[in-house]
Amino acid sequence: MNKVEKKRILAVDDEPNMRRLLEIMLKQAGYQPLLAENGREALEILASEGADLVVSDLHMPGMDGLALLAAMREADMNTPAIIVTAHAKVETAVAAMKLGAADYIVRPFDLEMLEIAMMRALSLTRLKIENRFLRDEAERDMDNMVGDSPAMQKVYAAIRQVAPEKATALIVGETGTGKELVAHAIHKLSPRNDAMFVAVNCAAIPSEMLESELFGHERGAFTGAIKERIGKFELANGGTLFLDEITEMPVALQAKLLRALQEGLIERLGGHRPINVDIRVIAATNRDPQQAVRDRQLREDLYYRLNVFRLDLPPLRERITDIPALAQYFVAHRNITLAPDALNRLAAYPWPGNVRELQNVLQRAVIMCDGNTISAAHLPADIAPDATPAPAAPDTLSIPEATEALERRMIAEALKQTNGNKSKAARLLDISERSLWYKLSRYDLG
Repeated sequence: MNKVEKKRILAVDDEPNMRRLLEIMLKQAGYQPLLAENGREALEILASEGADLVVSDLHMPGMDGLALLAAMREADMNTPAIIVTAHAKVETAVAAMKLGAADYIVRPFDLEMLEIAMMRALSLTRLKIENRFLRDEAERDMDNMVGDSPAMQKVYAAIRQVAPEKATALIVGETGTGKELVAHAIHKLSPRNDAMFVAVNCAAIPSEMLESELFGHERGAFTGAIKERIGKFELANGGTLFLDEITEMPVALQAKLLRALQEGLIERLGGHRPINVDIRVIAATNRDPQQAVRDRQLREDLYYRLNVFRLDLPPLRERITDIPALAQYFVAHRNITLAPDALNRLAAYPWPGNVRELQNVLQRAVIMCDGNTISAAHLPADIAPDATPAPAAPDTLSIPEATEALERRMIAEALKQTNGNKSKAARLLDISERSLWYKLSRYDLG
């Protein structure tokens, strides 16, 4: 049987009798005590041995409790700390909390009071570690959204802004821009990330089946309903429901969706019992939602209910500096690189199908490629209409080099389109004029 490791508690006090009392109390509570008689000794123990929690006196000669907290913060030590004092003052309590103290208790105290404070501090530390892990996991998920162009930086900022909130979100973007990927990133960064993320494509499900898909049905609700079925709303309870292509949902069903969003209640088809659901809805469309309202394909009241936070995804043609990184991402698993002529062709193509089309093109190019380098000759004819076989051994560019080459060409094209007007060119490129002047100097573009 494995022995459970005891939590190590560092007790810091300049009075020997108090250190001895804390040592006895900690052992009785099932902890492993570590002892220090001042703040400097405590720092040395933390640096050499570590601890799960610090229980420190406030008033000590030399380095007192507040100074110890400040030194721990400066040394980037994440060990939680409880400050103990015989003279309670609001000012010192506030100062201790600002410096990161997990709790502040007053003498005299008994074992139960101290143990409750320690359990609370250790529990909060565990939650912080778990939340940091979940955030890191979410950031890794968002790392799958390749690209660091200004347009994508705005998308990342919007995701981080809306994710912690409860508000519904509406993602608008052309087909293939990654709307579901964005919705999933919002979910992973939200407090609901340990619950289900459920996606429904409203355009892919026949209209007569969509209501049952969303709300479920009872046995015998319609012909063929031989048993009850739980709908996506119930499945996503506590989590996130992603409704893709919301403008394709039948208008009659939109009214029922609106009621579910407003009241948090649904009813299965054939059922008479309201069911409470707690979900966050993220909707998406590849159409202009306001035009869909004018065309009576999207209820106006539902549009306003969904459009609490709108996030517009840029088409690939507006973020062509991301193409080298995206291209390399899609072929990285095959240890293949792209020749400069291929990258130039990819950058020149308008990509009506956006990132999804780029991925499909590169999957085909990998099949066509008989070596480790994709050239323009391996691309479809409509993307490389006059491609010729690449030289025998072309030098491939690294991703930063390819990005710089594309950026140089984009700047030159922007200046051409604006007749050399730097301010207009900067706006066209979605960068500051100062950044444009820097890049002009860097690339010797005058």
